[in-house]
Amino acid sequence: MLQACLNGGRNRDFHTAVPYTADELARDAAHVVAAGASELHIHPRGPDGLESLAPYDVGAAIRAVRESVPEVPIGLSTHWRIPPRGRARQTPIEQWQDLPDYVSVNLIEEDAAEVMALVWSKGIGVEAGLWSVDDAERLIALPDAQKCLRVLIEINEQDIDEGLAVAMGIVSVLERAKMELPILLHGDEASVWPMFNLALARGYDGRIGLEDGRLLPEGKEAEDNADLVRAAAVLARGGDTILGTANEKGR
Repeated sequence: MLQACLNGGRNRDFHTAVPYTADELARDAAHVVAAGASELHIHPRGPDGLESLAPYDVGAAIRAVRESVPEVPIGLSTHWRIPPRGRARQTPIEQWQDLPDYVSVNLIEEDAAEVMALVWSKGIGVEAGLWSVDDAERLIALPDAQKCLRVLIEINEQDIDEGLAVAMGIVSVLERAKMELPILLHGDEASVWPMFNLALARGYDGRIGLEDGRLLPEGKEAEDNADLVRAAAVLARGGDTILGTANEKGR
């Protein structure tokens, strides 16, 4: 599965093609699906261009994207820093009427279990976001961990060797717990393509888009999200790789 992460908290100083509005997200969604993406991860924005969990902003984005790509699953972020921030963000989530197919919930956040329970009560799936071995330990200790849609391993380290060590440390915890959930592995900035390549090598799902980085595998700046997805699709079909591991299982 190739997930396209269209915007995150990025602004247009990072890349001029970052989509903000519901219409821009819908247009980008159509382009990345045509390029090879099979799922979407988006961060709805308010009129000020900032990330929003407000029911109106979330509803507008979901309706526009669903009209553009009706059969494609849509995921949202619930991260701690999105206004109104902290536990207060549970209130707008509870008020959502137009529902995503799933949300990502970061286990590093103190109310992760509360947010999971809240969205499950609304029939929304959960990607359990793990940044560290400690996050993985916290996940496997949750009684309802197996209800998650998947595990989302998010590597923020910019040193590639450090990032690989963290990723495999998380995997070791999951394997020890005999957790059989699907795994989506992705990196950030310098680690985007090495982690995508590792995901291919191990048979995991992958993610790509302007939320995570703006560079193509060869180091050139991508034109837009669809450009990044096309490059990822080439790798998934067995094209050139960064770490030289694509001949292992899972390509």
